[in-house]
Amino acid sequence: MHGATLSGWLLVVLCAATGVYCLLRMRACAGEERRAAGGEALMGLGMAVMALPATVVAQPGWSWAVYAAVFGGAALFGLAGAARRGGHHLHHLVGSLAMLYMAVAMAAPVAQGAHSGHATGTAGGIPVLTGGLLLYYTVYVLRAGARLAPAPSAGPVPGPVTVTVTVTVPVTSGPGPAWAHRPELTLVCRLSMALATVAMLVTL
Repeated sequence: MHGATLSGWLLVVLCAATGVYCLLRMRACAGEERRAAGGEALMGLGMAVMALPATVVAQPGWSWAVYAAVFGGAALFGLAGAARRGGHHLHHLVGSLAMLYMAVAMAAPVAQGAHSGHATGTAGGIPVLTGGLLLYYTVYVLRAGARLAPAPSAGPVPGPVTVTVTVTVPVTSGPGPAWAHRPELTLVCRLSMALATVAMLVTL
């Protein structure tokens, strides 16, 4: 019981921290980057509320309908973005549909009474669909982790010594502070939400 509550709170903290960072990034960015950060902020904060342990915070029975409406709207927004530009909007669409699916699955009668499977792991949802989403997010986590891993340094190469002089020119990628435009931080946030999604899917 205590272990499940602790892991639930860790999941809440992870999703909330990710959502807050994306919210700050949304305020500091503009254009397409701002819209992407807003969608990720909604996803992170929504997941944080959704993952609250039932042993501490009892959510009303209609809360899953609210989650379904919020993530359903996010899925429509992601669908429009994926149709126009593709790229990360497609991943955002998959994430919104995954959260919509979990909200509907956890609202089913088989999952009621134990905080929708988060507390006790009550079976719910469609096994094939759950497995497909787990496979997708597992591959995404592995690929994102590989992109964050530092590249191996090459050993010394015998031959003539070449001296290279590098001139550093500050380049700004857009308005706002520099941290808002660091791609590795954005990737870490997306990786964190993918890990949280895997953890939530496993409990179905």
